[in-house]
Amino acid sequence: MWHAAFWGAVSGSAVLLGALGALFLPIKNRWIGFIMAFGTGVLMGAATFELLEDSAHDGGVKATGIGFLIGAIVFTIFDYLVSNKGKIQRKRSQGDLAASSGLAIFAGTIMDAIPESIMIGASLIGQQSVSFLLVVSIFISNIPEGLSSTTGMKKSNYSTAKIIWLWIAVLAISTFASWAGFFFLDDVSAATQSAIAAFAGGGIVAMIASTMMPEAYEESGPITGLVAACGLFIAFLLDQFS
Repeated sequence: MWHAAFWGAVSGSAVLLGALGALFLPIKNRWIGFIMAFGTGVLMGAATFELLEDSAHDGGVKATGIGFLIGAIVFTIFDYLVSNKGKIQRKRSQGDLAASSGLAIFAGTIMDAIPESIMIGASLIGQQSVSFLLVVSIFISNIPEGLSSTTGMKKSNYSTAKIIWLWIAVLAISTFASWAGFFFLDDVSAATQSAIAAFAGGGIVAMIASTMMPEAYEESGPITGLVAACGLFIAFLLDQFS
């Protein structure tokens, strides 16, 4: 049980590391874009190879398809609600952001972190080791999220202390979500577990398309596609040798 919390904390700590990098290191926006593009490729691979493939194998195509579409729809609805309130740039490091947009950044990152962490915990059910691909993929993708979002919060005049405490809260939520994924999904059916895993996969894919990839291309230009492809290939290699 505590292994699940530990691995959730490991993956969630990446947003805090990214935030610290944005706060204390002179990282150019172009490099933030490269890191984010690589993270999108890795995370796309994790959603495909780890979540969807295993879900279809264990619970069938029907449960996987339903869970995946619902996950994408739910994330899109939340994303629309946040964007419709004037916070469409919640993960943008560019532009003039209002001070209140910092809370939208925080809320958007939580929306990403919860399903990812739940599946880390669920991956420990019935086995002694965590899904290495899932942890590495989420860790890599969380770093550019922390970088970009913190840059935006700095431009919203948030203090360093407040930014750090916000990301510590995200770390705590990731830890709890991973523990909850292990604790509450232990006795459910294979079809239910598959639907939940696919739900997370759908949310992750929708998040990548609506937030991470646009930001990456905005910062790093046409080379974004190549960097993302490299990230996807790394995810493929991790899946083959894990």
